Amino acid sequence: MWKKHQVMDGGKSPAGLDKGAEWGNNDPVTESEKGALLPHTVVALVEDRPGVLARIVARWQERDFNIRSLAVGASEQPGLSRMTFVVEASTDADEMVAELRSLDEVRAIEDISAREFVSRELALIRVSGDREMRKRLMDIVDIFGAKIIDVSAGSMMIEVTGHENKINSLARLLSDYDVVEMVRTGRVSMLRG
Repeated sequence: MWKKHQVMDGGKSPAGLDKGAEWGNNDPVTESEKGALLPHTVVALVEDRPGVLARIVARWQERDFNIRSLAVGASEQPGLSRMTFVVEASTDADEMVAELRSLDEVRAIEDISAREFVSRELALIRVSGDREMRKRLMDIVDIFGAKIIDVSAGSMMIEVTGHENKINSLARLLSDYDVVEMVRTGRVSMLRG
């Protein structure tokens, strides 16, 4: 059980980047990357109360962080939610994480970008097409380990879960077809071990 405002790794996170590696095995920042906007994965355990998300997002916006992805859901602890943010920053996000840690509703928060972690995302994609088109789509779905979860006379809905690179690749392939609708959950992440 975490104590209020405890840092998840027991101390300050090392500076690092989330370059989209499936396991979060990130290389150190190179000189050419310093100053560039780079993604950081930040996970937080927060009280499940109205307005908490708005206060946290407002802090990111005040500091001009672009939130690329945000996922919020119930945690293993009643009354607490787990948030995963992917934010773009020119430096490590430690200063911002420290500021967010001072909020009463934040129980724990950490930039896990420089640590080994697993991340996944879910996408639902509706593609229209006739029977012949659906046969070709089924082959693509199989290659990506995705599922067809709904079929109608004129369309099919595909569910794919995996690293965002996998979902991006599937979306690129499906762009050759008539994609009617797509929704993505955003990244959820957890430290390995």
